[in-house]
Amino acid sequence: MEAVRGVAERDVKEPGPPGTGRPMVMLAVATLGFAVNFWAWALLSPLGPRFKDSLELTSFEQSLLVAVPVVVGSLGRIPVGALTDRFGGRVMFPAVSLITIVPVLYLGLAGHSSLPALLAGGFLLGIGGTAFAIGVPFVNAWFPPERRGLAVGIFGAGMGGTAVSALTTVKEVDRYGMEFPFEVMAVLLAVYAVVAWLVLREAPGRTAPTEPLAKRLAATARLSVTWQMSALYAVAFGGYVAFSVYLPTYLKAEYGLSQADAANRMAGFVLLAVVMRPVGGWLSDRIGAVRVMTAALAVTVAGAVAQSFAPALMPVGTIAFLAMAAALGAGSGATFALVARLAPANKVGAVTGVVGAAGGLGGFVPPLVMGALWGSLGDYRIGLLLLALVAAAAGVFTATSVRRAVAARGDG
Repeated sequence: MEAVRGVAERDVKEPGPPGTGRPMVMLAVATLGFAVNFWAWALLSPLGPRFKDSLELTSFEQSLLVAVPVVVGSLGRIPVGALTDRFGGRVMFPAVSLITIVPVLYLGLAGHSSLPALLAGGFLLGIGGTAFAIGVPFVNAWFPPERRGLAVGIFGAGMGGTAVSALTTVKEVDRYGMEFPFEVMAVLLAVYAVVAWLVLREAPGRTAPTEPLAKRLAATARLSVTWQMSALYAVAFGGYVAFSVYLPTYLKAEYGLSQADAANRMAGFVLLAVVMRPVGGWLSDRIGAVRVMTAALAVTVAGAVAQSFAPALMPVGTIAFLAMAAALGAGSGATFALVARLAPANKVGAVTGVVGAAGGLGGFVPPLVMGALWGSLGDYRIGLLLLALVAAAAGVFTATSVRRAVAARGDG
């Protein structure tokens, strides 16, 4: 009987491969939480053109409005990632979801009548963007090393919450008024917080660090993997974020599309990137993350150069944007396949926080640059060529420094 009991307890406590039940439940609930919080995080972006017209904003002010949640959500990932190492995803997912309800309700009920109010609400809305730094260490702990690329890639597909926002927010405002999408979002966040608390559990064998937060962050900063992956993620995920928040504005200005049409096309961009993120993780498990990242950056360079000439939207412009979406999504998945293999197990959350912050900050700068260029030159070419140059530099870095770091660890 004791032997049978021991086997039963081991079956419950030990994480299994992706095909077993409990890790997949944890992955599904974590991915749902990432999607819901990212949906909240992206509520202002589809409404940017509307606020520009109603509040008579300049191009730079509109860019600042949609970029503020990005930078806050990015920097907030550093402490949230470290706190996740300490307290675990079961505590942090509900906590962040509940806190995000406050700016969501503020923006929907009172904070959309002026630029200062929108900026204040957008600042706090950035909290929703920190959910990424919770899920990566949580999911990472539930899966063995050879499956983590795919598992973390599937979790990363939760960034599709931004596509849901793009597809629904403008339509809901048109039909039911400005308050409606924010009220719905508040309810969804509250429901998810309850579900997460009831369902989520920490992986067996997880050990919480005991060092003070500042000491752990300092140790994380000394890891070479932290800065290598930050550089790559700033380009891959930063490019995705930049397009997901600024593409409606770009398409309206460059091609004269309606707000709804531009939002729908942005949603298509986001959905393809979302699909390709787990594909990038899966390919990284099989052919190596360095190869996946190098190819993704090469495609990004080609797409950005092609789009810099402002070709006709059909078919060349559409192909260029979809190619970049696929590449940036796959590159984002490859980055965290590398993090899962190279970061120390008890520092995955802290490393994820810093890397995630770099990715978000990589998405903060381009919208401001694009807005400033359009406002002063009436042209986006320089901004797209800068993206191509940065992606090319990241590709060279991947093929040299990152490849050597991976080879030193004996990983693919």
